Order: sequence, then C-alpha cells, then structure tokens
Amino acid sequence: MSHLLVVGVVVLLLFGRGKVASMMGEVGRGMSAFKAGIREGDTDARPALPKDDQSA
Repeated sequence: MSHLLVVGVVVLLLFGRGKVASMMGEVGRGMSAFKAGIREGDTDARPALPKDDQSA
C-alpha cells in the first residue's frame, strides 16, 4: 500500500494537480464510452425475431 502512495506523490510532483485531474477526466469519459459501446453491442448481438409473413 505504501508503494502506491509513493507512486501517487511522484505522479503529482511530475505532472501537477491540474494535469492529473484532466487525465482522470479523460479516463472517466473513456470508461463511459466503453460501457455505452458494450451496452450497444449487447443489443446488436441479440438474434432478431422472425417476422410472420401474413401477406399470403
């Protein structure tokens, strides 16, 4: 656990608070887009129900 704290402090020192915040925002938007794509792909993967041909 202390290793993660050290890494976090080093990242803050290298990039600054503003840059880290913007990177986290980009990660959040990417995750949202990924989840939306998964949901959209899930509905596309369902088999279509056959239509009844009642015109005959």
